[in-house]
Amino acid sequence: MSTTANGNDSKKFKGDIRGPGAPSRVIHIRKLPNDVTETEVISLGLPFGDATNLLMLKAKNQAFLEMNSEEAAQNMVGYYSTVMPFIRNHHVYVQFSNHKELKTDNSPNQERAQAALRALSAAHVDPAAAAPSTVLRVVVENLVYPVNLDALCQIFSRFGTVLRIIVFTKNSQFQALLQYPDGVSAQSAKLSLDGQNIYNGCCTLRISFSKLTSLNVKYNNEKSRDFTRPDLPSGDSQPVMEHPAMATAFTPGIISASPYAGATHAFPPTFTIQQAVSSPYPGLTVPALPGALASLSLPGATRLGFPHIPAGHCVLLVSNLNPERVTPHCLFILFGVYGDVMRVKILFNKKENALVQMSDSTQAQLAMSHLNGQRLHGKPLRITLSKHTSVQLPREGHEDQGLTKDYSNSPLHRFKKPGSKNYSNIFPPSATLHLSNIPPSVVEDDLKLLFSSSGAAVKAFKFFQ
Repeated sequence: MSTTANGNDSKKFKGDIRGPGAPSRVIHIRKLPNDVTETEVISLGLPFGDATNLLMLKAKNQAFLEMNSEEAAQNMVGYYSTVMPFIRNHHVYVQFSNHKELKTDNSPNQERAQAALRALSAAHVDPAAAAPSTVLRVVVENLVYPVNLDALCQIFSRFGTVLRIIVFTKNSQFQALLQYPDGVSAQSAKLSLDGQNIYNGCCTLRISFSKLTSLNVKYNNEKSRDFTRPDLPSGDSQPVMEHPAMATAFTPGIISASPYAGATHAFPPTFTIQQAVSSPYPGLTVPALPGALASLSLPGATRLGFPHIPAGHCVLLVSNLNPERVTPHCLFILFGVYGDVMRVKILFNKKENALVQMSDSTQAQLAMSHLNGQRLHGKPLRITLSKHTSVQLPREGHEDQGLTKDYSNSPLHRFKKPGSKNYSNIFPPSATLHLSNIPPSVVEDDLKLLFSSSGAAVKAFKFFQ
């Protein structure tokens, strides 16, 4: 087959018959929705570089997109090999074309394609007219797994320098305001990320232009960041917002108390797979994202930033336990902070080892990332993926001294409800505990006595007002 795709007779053009070959500047996109637009196709490639040509084969639900360099095309194919691209809720397929370049005609269809290319290509966009604002409003819908400020910075930094960002919870939704230095970056980010999922099937980004023209950030912490001002204090209070629209988002009772810990603390260094993103401002870096959209140039990037657990594999092998003190109930409560524990088995002949079966592989990853290396009864836990896909219960009539427990119907599961707020309250172990469901009659001394009786020294206590 010729290495040039000719669009003079697009009705007869058959596209790539065989599978993808060597890397090429031309990308073959298949299974497009019937009503797809040129803009939507070009937007798939926009984060990776300028698109120099486009051939739409709407009758075949296909398109060919020519990038400005082979490197840009490789980054695009590599990225979409790990993150499924969607257009109008249709999963589309991206691969290298057998063709090395596109030659198109001046038909009305191609005129529309060229107009869309001129409008979207960063090389042809007037920065002043690229977007109505350099500030984006981001809403994360279907928040099944935690998303934080650092994660959003890593995702949006792919489209330009993030100057300032503020995260908050409003109307029970995790939201952010994010400022770029120019409209081109804001436009590119909106076109490419709006409607995309951070994790498979959930944490969907909904992006619109904000009415604000600039963000005024007073503190650099987990709720707000000004990358042009690394000298700002962290502050113990809420960020001071001078714009009334932003102030309403931080009024007491609307924002949750620090909903997400910083990524550098929430995920142990052992599992970090990416370097921090450099910032143009001295002394300040953007932490790497533990997420699917983290690195557009790493086709093997895992979705949570630590070793990938295949779907269906949700059993963890926990070793280096204290056999004198550990119980199935103890492990159920501890691992239950990070997911719903189905079964626990302490091995009969090796009581320093146990199997913990979580509800799904993502919960297993969360538990492993947060608990591996943490000390339990004086010994650091070692947690790996088990070769077993489920924990077997003892056969009827076989007693195992209560070392195997089935918790599949436990009323203590925290994550049974899809999108539960408990997903946004996942943190590494720390010296501070959050208590809920406290009976109205219980006072501070009652709780202090309760914890002291277990051998703990209560250093501080505070009721929420």
